[in-house]
Amino acid sequence: MIIKKYIGKTEEAATELARQELGRDAVIMNIKKNIPKGLAKFFRKESVEVTAAVDELVLEESAKDMPDFAKLQEAMRGDVAPAPDSKAAKAEAAKRVLAEKNQVILEEKESVKEETEAQTNAIEQKLSDLQKLLEKQVQAAETAEKEKKSGKKKKISDKNKAYLRLIRSQMKNNEVDEIYIEQILEEIEDSIKNDASLDNVLSGVYQKIVLKIGRPHLIDLHAKKKKYIFFIGPTGVGKTTTIAKLASMLKLSSKAKVALVTSDTYRIAAVEQLKTYANILGVPLRVVYSAGEMTEAFEDLKKYDLVLIDTAGRSHNNKEQKEDIHGLLETVPEEEREVFLVMSATTKYRDLVRISQSYSEITKYSLIFTKLDETDAVGNILNIRMLTGASLSYVSWGQNVPDDIGKVDAQKMAKQLLGGNS
Repeated sequence: MIIKKYIGKTEEAATELARQELGRDAVIMNIKKNIPKGLAKFFRKESVEVTAAVDELVLEESAKDMPDFAKLQEAMRGDVAPAPDSKAAKAEAAKRVLAEKNQVILEEKESVKEETEAQTNAIEQKLSDLQKLLEKQVQAAETAEKEKKSGKKKKISDKNKAYLRLIRSQMKNNEVDEIYIEQILEEIEDSIKNDASLDNVLSGVYQKIVLKIGRPHLIDLHAKKKKYIFFIGPTGVGKTTTIAKLASMLKLSSKAKVALVTSDTYRIAAVEQLKTYANILGVPLRVVYSAGEMTEAFEDLKKYDLVLIDTAGRSHNNKEQKEDIHGLLETVPEEEREVFLVMSATTKYRDLVRISQSYSEITKYSLIFTKLDETDAVGNILNIRMLTGASLSYVSWGQNVPDDIGKVDAQKMAKQLLGGNS
């Protein structure tokens, strides 16, 4: 859509300038009176500024088959002559007879009524223009969809192909999987103009990546039912430290009443580490060894807003260990729990695929990625997001509690994937 502003002595003059340049299909979006103030009023005259818009893809041929909405609007304004045998026509004939006999017909013409009618006509005209524009856009979309279904693809200019090669190379350098690179680029190809600049093409890809990443799914204190938060994932990805960071953030920033539970009794260091954080924060910590003890712990912690549960790191290849995790999750009804799968951004993509798919067999989850300070490539985060369809939530870096954690920033990540400074 092209949007431009035009200035004239009157609204009609400015509107005419807009229609001369943009055509009769131009839609008047805004009208603004410019009244000089101060000393300027002695040197400048009043003017009217009109903002007009027109669709870039005006399909003249398809528009021929469209209903003539202008005629409908003319009828609404009373510009169309009434039928000869209608009551309105007979009334007009009676008026003419009375006029010929020098009889005066009094018609009420209050200024307020005239002004109201003028405003109504202006609004109707704008609606008519907007209707035409929308109809053309719908027609263009339908034509594009038909071409897509028939297998026809828009021909891309050599210049745009060169731009897309550069972008493809940059995304590959950031370890975005080729399947998802092609998917993203194919989705924007039809919207790229042949005379587009690199900035225009880059902007289109950037916006598409932002949409693919989506809004982060965060722990919601207002979702009263979702009070039991499980953290699952393989060994060594930083689940315990991540829980400490989130507990600190929720208690200090959100003033939430938080309790901690750990079932990671296979590593003594993990229990001691979480106990240290719990003491510093002044929050309770329960250590459980079975699903039965987990149920008892939850009964004791009912008065808390949130209960964060640390689970032992498990191999995604070990069926028995996966069943242990599933048993712990089943101690809480699905509608009362949230599950976050914690993975390291430094893990190889092939292993991330196996881990995420393995845990998908157990439960639904949102994604947390750790150790972003240990890698320059964040393509795997986008890969797993598109592979699983699971929402991204938090990312973490470093060991500082609670500073080194934050919600996923889609715009920052998209910029980094395209070679911008993070």
